[in-house]
Amino acid sequence: MTDLKKIVVIGAGICGLSSAIWLRRAGHEVTLVDRDHPGAGASFGNAGLLAQWAVVPVNTPDIITTGLKYLANPGSPLFLQWSYLPRMLPWLARFAAQSRNCDHMVQSLIPLLTDSLDQHRALTRGTRAEHWVASSDFGYAYETKKDFLADKLSWDYKRKAGFIPEVLEGPAVQEAEPILGPRIGCLATLKGHGHILNPGAYMEDLARVLEDEGGTYTRAEVTDIKLENGRVTQVDTDTGPLPCDAAVLAAGIWSKPLLRKLGVKVPLEVERGYHLHFSNPSQTVRNPMMVAKGKFAVNPMENGLRCAGMVELGGIEAGPSKAPLALIHKHAKRAFPGLTYSHVEEWMGFRPSTPDSLPLIGEIGQTGVHAAFGHQHIGLTAGPKTGRLLADRLSGRHPNIDMAPYDANRF
Repeated sequence: MTDLKKIVVIGAGICGLSSAIWLRRAGHEVTLVDRDHPGAGASFGNAGLLAQWAVVPVNTPDIITTGLKYLANPGSPLFLQWSYLPRMLPWLARFAAQSRNCDHMVQSLIPLLTDSLDQHRALTRGTRAEHWVASSDFGYAYETKKDFLADKLSWDYKRKAGFIPEVLEGPAVQEAEPILGPRIGCLATLKGHGHILNPGAYMEDLARVLEDEGGTYTRAEVTDIKLENGRVTQVDTDTGPLPCDAAVLAAGIWSKPLLRKLGVKVPLEVERGYHLHFSNPSQTVRNPMMVAKGKFAVNPMENGLRCAGMVELGGIEAGPSKAPLALIHKHAKRAFPGLTYSHVEEWMGFRPSTPDSLPLIGEIGQTGVHAAFGHQHIGLTAGPKTGRLLADRLSGRHPNIDMAPYDANRF
């Protein structure tokens, strides 16, 4: 165990909250700072899934042909703001090039994801946040068995990671999930997973857990990270400086401009994700699922039914686009023809994505600043383990997994 430190954690999403809580439990003096309320970004608007099965990255070996096919089809779940394309081309080239390393990415995602439910339980056990974590199965809803078989590449990778589906066809699909309409003729179910009943309330309660356990949460905007002799000594905010011995940067896509202040460039780009949240639904799913036709996730939550997904490449400046939301509406109606609701909330947020679909976890150089960002689609799933790994490292303990794939200096 190293000497106890004064640590500032920047960003109150799931990665920052988890890091702060585990660091505090290790005995450090912890201040968590964010310009907004806890979980205000992607940690609020995500699908709420503990996606232990999400070991297959987006950039699989067929990414170029599939991407071009999707872009040519306005009904596909991939969208692009063409005016942003020139700025994104270098990142896209690296993203596509990484597809040849798909096996490496899968093997690196497995230890980070496959115990997610246990990690969320460990983070929240005995706290006010515990009741938000629910156990469940997870289904993939296909229109036909042929569609399921066409998804062979993804299922081959999942099987190698130990995820073997139970496949239902015909009327058995509606017996298992009555909300599904007759267009859905195949349901592949994975047992033993989990989900979050209200992501926003979960993040708020995790911030209170930190305070209950002796940590500090402060709402302020970080303006700079100060180094002396190459080591962090202070985090500047618009409400004053926060002296520290170490810092954790867990601000999602907003980590990128803060890294520039350290003279570090990371190839981090944003995938814009969307959700529809149906309030007072007439029906709901028994277990979370993925609707394959529109590639969006469906989660029964405390306060409604959430349908979340889509990938839009377009940066952080532009507002929400209508087309991704319209497509979720279309496919939700197709899958759940009997669904009615009182009103629907529309949301768009930013997923921070690296070219190799792996997050950055660990110290940046010898600065004392530690990265905890770049989780793409798996932030909620991997957040608690990310925080635990960082707490171990900052406390002089050696994590029991190979950390090299997540090296914060690999770019």
